[in-house]
Amino acid sequence: MRRGITDAHAEYTLDLCSTKRRVVLGFSMTEEVVVTRKGQTTIPIRLREKYGIKEGTRLEVLDSGSGIVLKPVPSTIDLAGSGSKYSNPRDMKRLLDKLREEDA
Repeated sequence: MRRGITDAHAEYTLDLCSTKRRVVLGFSMTEEVVVTRKGQTTIPIRLREKYGIKEGTRLEVLDSGSGIVLKPVPSTIDLAGSGSKYSNPRDMKRLLDKLREEDA
């Protein structure tokens, strides 16, 4: 069963999927965009703001089998400090120096 409520800006679709013993309820908001001759499109501002997509943001393009998924790729700035629970700067410097000596 599929029911949709539409307003001027977006389509709200309530999906009900029933299997033998469970009912899966999902709520999604869809927006329509146009693809240019060059294969370009504009991501709606609501989604750009929600996922932190700005000019220059790199996106991973995935083929899900039923459509295309765009996911922001974390930048090195986003990853800065993410390994701090595994090591500290002094130990990392020692490790890098050791690796550099082995390469020489």
